[in-house]
Amino acid sequence: MIPEVKAKLLEGKRGLVVGIANDQSIAWGCARAFRALGAELAVTYLNDKAKPYVEPLAEALEAPIVMPLDVAVPGQLEAVFDRIAEQWGELDFVVHSIAFSPKETLQGRVVDVPHDGFLKTMDISCWSFIRMAHLSEPLMKRGGTLFTMTYYGSQMVVKNYNVMGVAKAALESAVRYIAAELGPKGIRVHAISPGPLATRAASGIPEFDELLNRAQETAPTRSLVSIDDVGMATAFLAHDAARLITGDTIYIDGGYHIVD
Repeated sequence: MIPEVKAKLLEGKRGLVVGIANDQSIAWGCARAFRALGAELAVTYLNDKAKPYVEPLAEALEAPIVMPLDVAVPGQLEAVFDRIAEQWGELDFVVHSIAFSPKETLQGRVVDVPHDGFLKTMDISCWSFIRMAHLSEPLMKRGGTLFTMTYYGSQMVVKNYNVMGVAKAALESAVRYIAAELGPKGIRVHAISPGPLATRAASGIPEFDELLNRAQETAPTRSLVSIDDVGMATAFLAHDAARLITGDTIYIDGGYHIVD
């Protein structure tokens, strides 16, 4: 659960959260934390099928902007940023919490990945963040923070993570380059790397329960991370107190990544 917050440390800030699918989503944990700290939020839902799950959460956040966004559909991403520009005129942070790989691509060996599956994986999981950074830049007039979600499988070979590890490695590299390019404008960029989480997206990874058990037994804290743990740490990085932190991968995993 989000701890009780007495100080609205992000009051006056406005941000876009992309990737809420349900109340188990990492993006939902982030959105709740940002809102608890006083930020105003715009949120998106993938399609009409997802809308009934996301709308009540958006209402709980008192989000004034709620729009459909499938980054694979031409024009939808631009429409979201056009709406933000029209209604708010500026933006302080963006949370990109989306990734996708076709089932047959994700579950196969990297060496066997089909071209179309590879392109689809990279387009949704990496290119979409680059595009969001491009669209955010002119709206972050006073600086801002860009967040994306990654995983340890970008750095080490994790069984069954397969081509998604390749996509996340590209995403983390993009974070470093974008941080260098936008840093002079006061725009910070972070890759957030949570430990294993029981989300709907993770359910597509074979033997994921074994990964969860191993993480809990191995992490120095002997505990699994929650979406609220991820949310509060992410929200902190949007505060001006974190203005000199940028361009890195921030692990929120109870120290799991440091243990062999």
